[in-house]
Formats: sequence, C-alpha cells, structure tokens
Amino acid sequence: MRHSVLLQPVAAGLVAAFVGFASSFAVVLKGLSAVGANDAQAASGLMALAIAMGLAGIVLSLATRMPVAAAWSTPGAALLAATGATAGGFPEAVGAFLVVGALLVAAGLIRPFGRLVAAIPSTVANAMLAGVLFGLCLAPIHALVEAPWQAAAIIVAWFVVSRWRRLYATPAAAIVGLILIGFSGSGGGLALAELTPRAVWTAPVFSASAMVSLALPLFVVTMASQNLPGAAVLAANGFRPSPGPLIAATGAFGLLAAPFGGHAVNLSAIIAALCAGEEASPDPARRWIAAASNGVGCVVLGLLAAGVARFVVGSPILIEAVAGLALLNACGGALSGALASPKEREAALVTFLVTASGVSFFGVGGAFWGLVVGAGVLFFDRARDKRGE
Repeated sequence: MRHSVLLQPVAAGLVAAFVGFASSFAVVLKGLSAVGANDAQAASGLMALAIAMGLAGIVLSLATRMPVAAAWSTPGAALLAATGATAGGFPEAVGAFLVVGALLVAAGLIRPFGRLVAAIPSTVANAMLAGVLFGLCLAPIHALVEAPWQAAAIIVAWFVVSRWRRLYATPAAAIVGLILIGFSGSGGGLALAELTPRAVWTAPVFSASAMVSLALPLFVVTMASQNLPGAAVLAANGFRPSPGPLIAATGAFGLLAAPFGGHAVNLSAIIAALCAGEEASPDPARRWIAAASNGVGCVVLGLLAAGVARFVVGSPILIEAVAGLALLNACGGALSGALASPKEREAALVTFLVTASGVSFFGVGGAFWGLVVGAGVLFFDRARDKRGE
C-alpha cells in the first residue's frame, strides 16, 4: 500500500490512542487507589491495562480485518472509586479482577449474546453512538470557557487545516495541544526514571465479599456499558463481526493484566468510533489499520504510562477538545443514520437523549439504558403498526 493510503488510518489510530489514554487515565488511577492500591500498584495497573488493551486491539484487528479496538473499563474504574476497599485490601480486589476476566471469557462464548447484538436495529445503534459521542463533541466549547486562548488555538488549527486537507486536521490539533501543554508547564518536568515501566505483581486473594461487592458489579457494568455499546458502534459503521469471540479475547487479555493491577479490558465504543468511521479512511477495508495503530499506540503509552500521565494531567480539557473535534464527523454521520427512517425516528431520538444524558442506574451507564429504552419504544411501535394492519 502506498504511504499516502496508510497515513490517514495510522494517524487516526495514534491520535485515538493518545486521546483515549489521556481522557480517562485519571479515573483508572482513582479507582485502583480507592480499592486499596498504593501508588506503585496503581501505576502498575495503569501500565498493564494500556499494554493489554493495545495488544488485544492489535490481535483482534489483524484477525478480523475490522477496526476492533479494545479499552479499559472506564465505568468499571468509576465503580471501583465508588465502592472502595474491601476488608482484604488490594489483594482481594486483584482476585475480583481475575474473576471478572474469567466471566468475560465465559460470556463471550455464550451464543445468545451474539444474537442479541445482531438484533439491534441500525437506527437505534446509530442513535446510541451519537449519544455516546455527543458529550465529547461539546468538549471544545467547554474548553473555550475553561482555557479560552489555548482552546481557540486548537480549534483554529483544526479548522484551517481541515479546509486544506481533512486528513491532517486532527493530528494538527493534537500537536498544537501538546505544544500548549508543554509551554504552559502544567505537564511538569519528566525525569528519565519516571518513564521506566514498573510492573508490580500482587498475589490475588479470593473472598466471597469481594466477589459480591466488586467482581459481579464490575462484570455487569463492563458488559452493559462497554461491550454491548462497543459491538453496536461497530455495527453502526457497517462492521458486524461475531461479538462473542471478541469479548472472550478481551477477557483473556484482562486475565493477563489482573495480577499487575488491571481491573478489566473490553471492547471500546468511543475509540472504535474514531477508528471505524470515514475519518480513519474513506475505504472501510483499510480501517482495521487504524485500530491496529491504536493498539500500538496504547502499548507505547503503557510503557511510558507514568510520564505520559504526569504530562497531560494538568490540562485534560485540551485533550478532550482534540477528541471532540476528531469525532464531529462521526457524530454527524451517526445522527444522520439514526434519523434516516421516519417510522423509527422517535425510538432513535429517545435512544439518543437517554444516552447523551449520562444517566446511571445500578452503576450501569446511559449507553446501555439508551439501547434498552430505544429498543423498547421501537418494539411497541412495531407491535402497534402490526395491530393496525
């Protein structure tokens, strides 16, 4: 393949890796600390998760030739932060992480889940995707309020370059953002020792209390808030791999990360949207390259986790602004697909609103509830139409 053909998906994947890492690593560190990890164990968990999800993305995208991206469970990390430590401390949490990985492998091998994902209507899937992306697409506006001059520079760079060539717009915005973070001093200085990876093995301890309070809720949240939306995002972009083996594979990589502090690896929704849309490549057959490049970027970021985290922690809003600009086209395309059918428009709109609201019930995020409510509305609408025939 020509270099020009490779440049766009590779650039999209690398930007997606940095955006995905920078936008949520703080939640991961907070969650691991809350369940008893010390600083070294939390940093080890962050590194293990980034490497595991990167390797999972590389393997799955190469195997399927589809833009399958893996991620850590951000809602799961938020759940850990809200749950807190068990009596046995972090070793019990690691035991729970291993159980979650095993449950994900088992769930991926259960065929009904694959049929459930395949049955999601494209309008509802697109509406859910638009709702997931909507909050991030607002980030550039929020950034203008919090850091007006820096955000304006990022937006202007993206706009000017996109008028010349869309391919380079997001990388240009990302470069401007990194330069601004560096010059602002918010990233702090980085010593060579801080870039050295430190893997900390924690011997797992299994307890009934940790299984009930951590493992089962973490498994449910990861399946509902990450794996189901992740598969739906791929479907909304025209890719329909069998989701079971993908989930089983991410669970296996999660098992490898767990002893080093990784809580869960799963399918990604937002990163998949960056890699599976037209921004990654106009040719759908080449978008898997973006997911593979994202995986490589995640592995590198994992090896440099401590330094990267320290560099971007001072200005997360600027990183989110870059992500929002990168996702504008994906959000517009999802909205267009969601509202394409007049008969299904109301169900799609309900799905979008519930998802975008960010509501959370029983620790499960809005993406899952958006799918549930939207599918319910569509079911009753179709039943009513059949009775009217």
